Amino acid sequence: DVQLQASGGGSVQPGGSLRLSCTASGFVFGNYDMTWVRQFPGKRPEWVSIISSGGNSKSYSDSVKGRFTISRDNTKNTMYLQMNNLKPEDTAKYICVVEIPKGTFVQGQGTLVTVSS
Repeated sequence: DVQLQASGGGSVQPGGSLRLSCTASGFVFGNYDMTWVRQFPGKRPEWVSIISSGGNSKSYSDSVKGRFTISRDNTKNTMYLQMNNLKPEDTAKYICVVEIPKGTFVQGQGTLVTVSS
């Protein structure tokens, strides 16, 4: 079955950096676009970024554009999110998502990022 495992979260001061990873299994990773979303306590998930199956196309939400970089290594079945210049408002659980099959979204448990001084 499809499984997604996010890691790399932690606590960091404002202006700091973190690199998140999402390791996938149970499907042909290189055939699917991958997405990062984040969830603030008590709120619905917010879309952060998406990367195409081959890694050539990337999009970002306005709130993270210029600070976050999405990437993937299809040989390792892993997607990454490099987060720089973190702000307190980036504090959230970061979750990786794949649409498989069409119309069905599978997500992992996520990794918690806390930005605080």
